[in-house]
Amino acid sequence: MPIFMDFHELPEGVSAKHVAEMHQADLEIEHKYNCRGLTYWCDEKRQTAFCLIDAPDKQAVLNLHQHSHGAVPQRIIEVNDTIVESFLGRIEDPEKSKKTTLNIINDPAFRTLMVVKIKHKTLSVKEIKILKAAIRGYHSSIKTLTTEFNGRLVRQEGNSFLMSFASVTDAMHCGLKINKVYNCIITPDLAFKIGISAGIPITEKEGIFEDTINIAERVCEYVNKPISITSEVKDLYESEHLNVPINSNQVQTISTIDEKFLNHLIEHTERVWDQTALNASDFSKDLGYSKSQLYRKMMAVLGKSPNTFIKDYRLERALLLLQKKTDNVSEIAFKTGFNSAAYFSKCFRDKYGILPSKYS
Repeated sequence: MPIFMDFHELPEGVSAKHVAEMHQADLEIEHKYNCRGLTYWCDEKRQTAFCLIDAPDKQAVLNLHQHSHGAVPQRIIEVNDTIVESFLGRIEDPEKSKKTTLNIINDPAFRTLMVVKIKHKTLSVKEIKILKAAIRGYHSSIKTLTTEFNGRLVRQEGNSFLMSFASVTDAMHCGLKINKVYNCIITPDLAFKIGISAGIPITEKEGIFEDTINIAERVCEYVNKPISITSEVKDLYESEHLNVPINSNQVQTISTIDEKFLNHLIEHTERVWDQTALNASDFSKDLGYSKSQLYRKMMAVLGKSPNTFIKDYRLERALLLLQKKTDNVSEIAFKTGFNSAAYFSKCFRDKYGILPSKYS
C-alpha cells in the first residue's frame, strides 16, 4: 500500500500529550480502515503535527482521523518512506517513546535544508581532468562535514548535494565549514555555492519539503554570494545565539520580499526562457516591473542584469543538452532560444572557455 503524510494545524493549547492521545486513538481503530499508523511528529512551538500512515488511499486516512478523534488534517500527500527517513531521520516511533504507556513525541518535523553546488568555471578538457581529483576530495569533505554537524545527506546528483538538519545552527556551521574548506584549498576553476532555507514537509505543493527545497536551490543557484540564506534561517540562527549577527561578508540574507521576487522570477523564466523572441522589455512587462525597476532589483538580488540572466539561464540549459548528446550544436542553439548557432557558440565560449562543438 502507499504511504501518506498528513498535516494538522493544532489549535491553541494542544500539547504533545494531546497529540499522543490522538495517535493512540488512531492505532486502536486503524484496522477498520485498512490503515497502519507508522509514526508522527509534533511541534508544540509552531502548533503543527504530521502523521505518517500506511493506507489504501487519502480517503482512508481522512476516515480514520474523523472516526478516531475528529481532527481532520488540512493536507495529505503521498510520500516515499525512504525519502521521509532521509529528511526526518525515522519512519517509526522512537525507541525511547515505546517504553512509555503513551508515546509522547515532541519532535518537530521542521527542518533546515542546505543545497551545495560545485560548479566549473571552465569546461576545457584539460582543466576538467586536472580538477577531477580535487572534486572527489570536496565530495568526501562535504559528506564528512554533513555527518559531523548531525545532518543527513538526502540526495547527491553529480556535484549537487541536498542535506537536512534538525538544527539551524548545525546547518549554518556546516555551511560555513564547507565554505572554509573550499577557501583553504581554493581551486580557481571551481566555484562553491551554498543555499540554506527552512520549513515544514507539507505545504500546497505535492512533494515533501518541495517549497523549502525550491528556495534553497534558487538562492544557491542565483544569488551572488558563496552562502545565501532566507530571512527565516537568519532569524532562527540569531535567536539561538543571543542576537549575534551573521557575518554579512560571507553570507547574504534574502528578505521575504526578495524571496518572493526570486520565486516569481524563476517560475516565470521556466515558462518562457526558450522563446527566441524573448527580450528584456517583454521580461520586465510580464513580471510587472518597468525596465529600470527590474534592472535595479535583479542587480541587487542576483548581481546580474535581465539580459545577462536570460543568457546565462539559456546557457545552463544548453550545457545539460550537450551532456545528453542527443542533439547537435545547431539544434541545441535553437532549442534554447538563441537566434543563431554562431551567436550561441560565441556566448558559450565566453562563459565556459570552450566551443560547444569541442565540449560535446
